[in-house]
Amino acid sequence: MGSRNMDLSKSFKLATRSLLTAITKQDICKAFSSFTTAEQDFLHRLFVQVITSLHENIENDFETLCHETQVRTALDTIEQLVEEQGLDPLFSDKTNLKDVTSKLLTTKKNEIQYLKNMLELAEEQNHLIRSRLELLKKGKVDVSGMTDVAEKLTVRGLYCGIYSNNEIHNP
Repeated sequence: MGSRNMDLSKSFKLATRSLLTAITKQDICKAFSSFTTAEQDFLHRLFVQVITSLHENIENDFETLCHETQVRTALDTIEQLVEEQGLDPLFSDKTNLKDVTSKLLTTKKNEIQYLKNMLELAEEQNHLIRSRLELLKKGKVDVSGMTDVAEKLTVRGLYCGIYSNNEIHNP
């Protein structure tokens, strides 16, 4: 793998890593302050697992896209040509510099657009995760009221003779 390939991989990984680690354990504890420490720890571990999985999926998608578009092969070819031209003392054709610059600029713009799209996707997924965490937080409050409802239904079921030894009978 050439230096251009390594630079591309490093840049992508740095960008996604910083994007996907935007929420700290303290942020989770603060958001779920009414939860016990054990529940906060569980939510943090769950969040880390989700982010790790998301990070792996994004990296795999990036590698698949690089493979499908033959980016790595193109970068290796460019590196080889640059190396060969640097070794050739007779190579002095600089008239194609504008073409190379134009193509490089187009490629970089496409890369930026792709990374923006990946960033938007990651932001949407982060939003979904935050929404789910919020629902879990609200669900914790709602569950306490559901215990009374479940007990009342059980008592009514026993009173009416519907339940017997935890089994449902068909009349």
